[in-house]
Amino acid sequence: MGKIFEGIDEGLAKWLMDQPVFFVSTAPLDGEGLINCSPKGNRQEFVVLGERKVAYLDQTGSGIETIAHLHENGRIVVMFCAFAGPPRIVRLHGRGRPVVVDSPEFPEFSGHFPRGSGVGVRSVIVVDVDRVADSCGYGVPIMPFESHRPTLDQWCARKGPEGIRDYWRDKNATSIDALQGLPLG
Repeated sequence: MGKIFEGIDEGLAKWLMDQPVFFVSTAPLDGEGLINCSPKGNRQEFVVLGERKVAYLDQTGSGIETIAHLHENGRIVVMFCAFAGPPRIVRLHGRGRPVVVDSPEFPEFSGHFPRGSGVGVRSVIVVDVDRVADSCGYGVPIMPFESHRPTLDQWCARKGPEGIRDYWRDKNATSIDALQGLPLG
C-alpha cells in the first residue's frame, strides 16, 4: 500500500510530469480561515528541480489563495492521481513560496517551463519538499484524457498584458480571508 520515499527519483519525476492534472492545497493559520484546493492543468507546467524541490507555473485565476497562504505560512501539498494506467496517488508535502512575475528570480525559475513567460503567468510556485508519499489510488476512477481547455489562454490573450495586470490589482490583491495576495510594484 502506501510508501514514503527518500526523495523524487527519475522514474517518479517522469510519472509526476506526465500527469495531465494535479491538485494544490494550502490553508491559512487561522483555524476559521478557508482551506483551499486548486486543480491545475499540467501542460508542461510542473517540473522536478531536484530530489526534494519542485515548481509549477501559477496561472492567473479568480482567486489568490495559494499565494496568500504561502506568504503567511508556506505550507503546501501537491497531489497527483493516476486517472489512467495503474492506480496511484502521490502527495508532495512541503514549504512553498511564490516567485512572482516582477521578482528578480522570476526569469531563472520561469526558464524551466516552455510557457514560462505567457501573458497569464503570475508566478512560479517553488516547493521544498519535506515528504514524498504514495497511496493506492484504488478509489480514483479511470478517465480518459481528452485535451486541455484553451479558454484561459484565450481569455488572457484578449486581456493582454496590461489588462491582466489590471485584473490582478482588482481580483488578486487579497485572499477571501483578507490575507495579502499578489504583491504588485
